[in-house]
Amino acid sequence: MSEQKYAGFWIRTGAAIIDTILLLIIIYPVLTAIYGKDYWVSESFIQGSWAVVFNYILPAIAVILFWSYKSATPGKMATKLTIVDAKTGGKPSTGQFIGRYLGYYVAMIPLFLGIIWVGIDKRKQGWHDKLAGTVVIRSNHSVPVNVENEV
Repeated sequence: MSEQKYAGFWIRTGAAIIDTILLLIIIYPVLTAIYGKDYWVSESFIQGSWAVVFNYILPAIAVILFWSYKSATPGKMATKLTIVDAKTGGKPSTGQFIGRYLGYYVAMIPLFLGIIWVGIDKRKQGWHDKLAGTVVIRSNHSVPVNVENEV
């Protein structure tokens, strides 16, 4: 079994920033066209159904589709990271990807502690990874086949 290189906090943060910028490039002009520039300075949390679609539904679909087809978002691909099943090292199931996405909300609720956890966990798993049974690795490193005792 060869050495596995888990992706740490800062490289994953970089990947998330890339993904956020790409989403904003798409979402910003569309929501500005629909609601006007005041949309971005409004105190209202949700200003209409299109805001829900473009801020929550479409990003969730896009992220889960990228994970399902590439095991990574564009940001993870740019930083050479891959999401794999924590036990087998293989591709996670669609159910794991959906659970991982929903796990982000759980990880963010207590002051982002579940996201920060990536920086202190020995396998660099955030709570969303632990809930879904996934790990993020550097794509050019192999994955151990049997890691059941490490979960």
